[in-house]
Amino acid sequence: MIDSSPRAWATIDLRALKKNLSQVSSHCPESQIVPVIKANAYGHGVEKVALALNAMHRKFAALAVASMGEAMELRTLGISTPILLLCGFRNKEEMQLCLNHKIEPMIHSMCQFEEIDKYLQTGILSGVGRVWVKFNSGMNRLGLDKEQALRVCGDLHRHPETEVVLMSHLASADDTENQSAVEFTQRQIAEFDSLKEQIANSTQGPVQASLAASAGILSLPQTHHQFVRPGFMLYGGSPFTNRTAQEIGLLPVMTLRAKIIAINNVEAGGTIGYGATHRCKQYTRVGIVSIGYADGYPRSAKNGTPVLVNSKLGPRRAGLLGRVSMDTIAIDLTGLDTVKIDDDVVLWGEGLSADEVAHYADTISYELFCKVTKRVEFVYTDG
Repeated sequence: MIDSSPRAWATIDLRALKKNLSQVSSHCPESQIVPVIKANAYGHGVEKVALALNAMHRKFAALAVASMGEAMELRTLGISTPILLLCGFRNKEEMQLCLNHKIEPMIHSMCQFEEIDKYLQTGILSGVGRVWVKFNSGMNRLGLDKEQALRVCGDLHRHPETEVVLMSHLASADDTENQSAVEFTQRQIAEFDSLKEQIANSTQGPVQASLAASAGILSLPQTHHQFVRPGFMLYGGSPFTNRTAQEIGLLPVMTLRAKIIAINNVEAGGTIGYGATHRCKQYTRVGIVSIGYADGYPRSAKNGTPVLVNSKLGPRRAGLLGRVSMDTIAIDLTGLDTVKIDDDVVLWGEGLSADEVAHYADTISYELFCKVTKRVEFVYTDG
């Protein structure tokens, strides 16, 4: 009989996703929630995540994605919730898709506004719904300057059938200890609030707004406004540079695992892996694990990057040895005599923070999640 068990697999805990979402509600009880499920739900599988959110029978203001392809994928899944297109439409054809499929565009350039304004002037857009206007408050990535945002919001407000939301994005809200970062965030907030007030004065009415993503939701209540956009926190990752997900009370949604497929005994002076970058200082028991950079495990991971080996005596931490290969990694099992071939190894997730692994790989856990490849089998649990 052929053993069909996977060589590497990611368990996605949808119950943890929902519990993380409840944190958003507790921090922002007066705000409407726009879960961000772009980039294949941050690598967690957009189909299962979107359907799990949809099955919660709670009203989200929208689901946020980055591209028209991602938006249309949700529609093919039968998701009827409004969709916020974070990068906006790229041309007239994409704008028409937005109108036809209840996709809410973000306007971040005058070219986009001019395109949509042509339709507004003809009356074709009667009942278009919600349009999000992106203000560049200092990140200098996407967004209108203050004068442009004033004009766009003012013009859109002349069409009562069109709901307008002013939005922006905080560049340094993840760093709450660096004084210059804190000051930069406060300047962005002040710029946003000032524009919001100017728009209210010019339109003589309230302005709906959205500024907070995960870091703002958890640490900056003054940024919550009418809409909040939780992304990374939903998946159990910390949006802060100095606080772990566990400290915040977030649960890991993805646990990446593989198997020990060989155990070698290497004498002192022996080397491990490509380039012989690790030389053993003593007799070393080396485990070979069935995962590599072709599966999404970071090649940049350094010697000592932690893994968690599940033996009959329970979970034991071990460290990476040498370079990550395409299909395997080597770990130090010295002193872990109960560990045997076919034991499970946790690369990150339950019991081992992805933030810690990312630190060893000179990256962020966002990237770890997004780079897990199709070669890894995904298993979903919900209960």
